[in-house]
Amino acid sequence: MNKEEKRDLMLEIKEEILQNSKLPLYKERKKNKVFPVIGEGSHSAKIMFIGEAPGKNEAATGRPFCGASGKFLDKLLAHAGIKRDDVYITNIVKDRPPANRDPFPDEIEAYAPYLDRQIDIIRPKIIATLGRFSMVYIMEKFGLEDRLDAISKIHGRSFEAKAPFGKIIITPLYHPAVAIYNPHAQEELKKDFLVLKKFAD
Repeated sequence: MNKEEKRDLMLEIKEEILQNSKLPLYKERKKNKVFPVIGEGSHSAKIMFIGEAPGKNEAATGRPFCGASGKFLDKLLAHAGIKRDDVYITNIVKDRPPANRDPFPDEIEAYAPYLDRQIDIIRPKIIATLGRFSMVYIMEKFGLEDRLDAISKIHGRSFEAKAPFGKIIITPLYHPAVAIYNPHAQEELKKDFLVLKKFAD
């Protein structure tokens, strides 16, 4: 798949999300006059980061990880010598849940097929999940249910899985939002990002 084809397929996803009034958070988006957050970065990325759902800044701009969590994510990428432009960053749920609450199961179910298509377009070598909701969804999707555990136990570990396009590594990570308030999690995330660097190289 060439660059143009990938870009066109991503635009199709964006249009569908914009128009799909059946999505559980569509009305909320319209009411608040905000944007869905589709994702951004390289469509040929080796590393794909998947968070949970957009926050207030993200919904206001349509960009993933552009608030406080995003600033810390940028620091982590720089720490590992990874350029933000070289990775792809998105969330499972593409619209902001009210008051930044956790996404509900029906919301994850409704938005997940768009994420699945994004994974098939990008064909990453590594999927780094940010937070427990994306960790559970991705590990179950790739047949790693039996390896699932609390994020505090498996963050920074690498699990090999098979995708339709080849071998893939799944690495669960803490969500950067956790680290903003927890210095211990900051140090853990810095270590975990060096694991990603090894794969990226």
